[in-house]
Amino acid sequence: MSKPHYDREHHAKIASGIGDPQCFRGKAGEAKFKEGERVRIRDLPDIFYTRTMLYTRGAVGTVTKLVYESPAAEDEAFGNEDHPEWFYSVVFMQKDLWPEYSDTYANDTLETEFPERYLERA
Repeated sequence: MSKPHYDREHHAKIASGIGDPQCFRGKAGEAKFKEGERVRIRDLPDIFYTRTMLYTRGAVGTVTKLVYESPAAEDEAFGNEDHPEWFYSVVFMQKDLWPEYSDTYANDTLETEFPERYLERA
């Protein structure tokens, strides 16, 4: 029986830039959210894998940047790359994520990325 061949460079081969996720550029359609818009992180069910941290679920933050277009990690992990979506960088006040966070550092923020499916208008 022959060993299966996996093309581990398929994204890089079709990239318009240097590697993934540039190969998905222009495939996600129009972005639903804009920079400066307030968004809430949805608490969607996830199976096995997600890059959306539990501590952000339900929190409200501000979109700082449209980052790139790519399949969500939970899709790409299983080879489902047919539906790229926008990824957004969202900033939160630390106190909004952890109410017990010290008032001494009231201006501290956390910024991270989310696929569009996890965002809703706040």
